[in-house]
Amino acid sequence: MTTERGGGSSDAPIPHSPDAVIAAFEAIPALLARDATLTARGRWLDVDCLLGPSTQPFHITIRAGQIVDMTRAPVLMRSWRFAYRATPAALAAYWQSRPPAGWHDLLALTKRGEATLEGEIHPFMTHLQYFKGLLALPRRTGLGGAS
Repeated sequence: MTTERGGGSSDAPIPHSPDAVIAAFEAIPALLARDATLTARGRWLDVDCLLGPSTQPFHITIRAGQIVDMTRAPVLMRSWRFAYRATPAALAAYWQSRPPAGWHDLLALTKRGEATLEGEIHPFMTHLQYFKGLLALPRRTGLGGAS
């Protein structure tokens, strides 16, 4: 049985626009700069990674919990330690103020097949709460959840 909230459906439970999701993702550095608690949580994290919508990921450089560089991929000869990419629909669902079950967590999105985690995942798993908070920042402003 398929419900509006995504139970049994492979589609995200809300409408979305890939461009709106990319715009919401681009707002993450500014949102992080205003979140001292989340920045403090990542104070021991220094990593270059690939994050974002599967249609337009971003190379992100994090130093001491701050995003110091964010560039749209692909960038020739740019390396990353791990990548977490999700479909625009998955990110839009994840950014709802109360995401439905199965759309509420980064690892749940990978289990659904809506996101991929690859590369050397040790920094991601070691700082999992930081990345969950970082990638949930657009949820606070309602970005990405509607188009």
